[in-house]
Amino acid sequence: MNARLDPLRSLRLLLSTEHGCSYLPGRLARHLVADPLVVDNQAYSQLATLGFRRSGDHVYRPHCRGCKACLSLRIPVWAFRPDRSQRRTWNRNQDLQVRCLRPVFEFEHYQLFSRYLQARHPGSGMDDSSPESYLSFISAGWSNTVLYEFRRAGRLLAVAIVDRLDNGLSAVYTCFDPAESARSPGTYSILWQLTEARRLGLEWVYLGYWVQECPKMAYKVNFRPHQVFVEGRWIEVG
Repeated sequence: MNARLDPLRSLRLLLSTEHGCSYLPGRLARHLVADPLVVDNQAYSQLATLGFRRSGDHVYRPHCRGCKACLSLRIPVWAFRPDRSQRRTWNRNQDLQVRCLRPVFEFEHYQLFSRYLQARHPGSGMDDSSPESYLSFISAGWSNTVLYEFRRAGRLLAVAIVDRLDNGLSAVYTCFDPAESARSPGTYSILWQLTEARRLGLEWVYLGYWVQECPKMAYKVNFRPHQVFVEGRWIEVG
């Protein structure tokens, strides 16, 4: 086995039971899940290069019957070039201040998270989250997770949950004040993470899964060039 995959030698992959697909209504989904008892940030970093993603303590990759719609997507930090719309978004948000925090429970963050889900994802099952489920969602005991706060004149506009991997940043989730949608804070968060990854000398920003048939994920392919993980290898697009 290639030496760079050594952290995965003792790792077990478990297959979940089928459940309703979060992205495509009427379909069933299942996941390959890394054994949470032995995974650590080094193994997670290697699994990210194989198309895996973190949610809470679980690192998973879709493994659905007869469906391969979910494609892991990442942006090469040093090759990325913003388009005109992204440059406007960047300039529009230069009045924001960013602060990096540990992933601990902050009631102000939780309130923002709840408002965002109720406005953008009503009926998703996440929009009635409790403080306990919120905290278990944003972090894992073994992950190198940080929270980036975006504020304007002291007022909280957005929070980005980000995992620091060995070779990049993984954008776990971003929530923002729905009243500030005109700023495109989700797009700005990704642009800011690309800038931060470059400052840290990292190669990639991972955006999780892209599903062509899911309109809510369309924004991901606007970051070019990007790569998608198809049949065991990364393919560059744009």
